[in-house]
Amino acid sequence: MPARTSTSSALATGFAGAVLLTGTAVLAVLHAGCDDPGAFLPRDGAVELVGGCLRSDDLPVVPGESGPAELPDGSDPAVQR
Repeated sequence: MPARTSTSSALATGFAGAVLLTGTAVLAVLHAGCDDPGAFLPRDGAVELVGGCLRSDDLPVVPGESGPAELPDGSDPAVQR
């Protein structure tokens, strides 16, 4: 049976780690606020986000639309014959 001090030490270390991670999470949420959450408004047949903390630099660039990829021989291995 392990010594009582090593079990207590492991428990205290685990508890301290949990407290540290919880504190870090709380601070991250408190400092991640946005003064202007923005609003979605209709414009030219689409919905647009007006205001908010997002900039166009924050969003990934979407490549042009392309159709489904065709296999060279035209067969689909997912379809059993």
